[in-house]
Amino acid sequence: MTIKEAQAVVDQWINSTGIRYFNELTNTAILMEEVGEVARIMSRRYGEQSFKESDQAVDLGDEMADVLFVLICLANQTGVDLTDALEKNLQKKTIRDSDRHKNNVKLK
Repeated sequence: MTIKEAQAVVDQWINSTGIRYFNELTNTAILMEEVGEVARIMSRRYGEQSFKESDQAVDLGDEMADVLFVLICLANQTGVDLTDALEKNLQKKTIRDSDRHKNNVKLK
């Protein structure tokens, strides 16, 4: 599925199953909640924190998909073409960071 297709699929789902989009501020808050859930898993799986017994079955991929879903909702609501935005962002990073990472002694 392309990003453009994902934006269309999410829009179709929202307008049928979801009834309508939550407003942009609500979706921003939901996005922060979902990112927090990813952070919780990362800090326990790859950091120093440990999982509670009740948290053992969490699915990192599912939580990342929740983040992506809400991000796509916000893009749809605000008229952002994520394909175009990502392409432009990668161009910006390529120009800005063309030598930066190569010259970073911390990455050697």
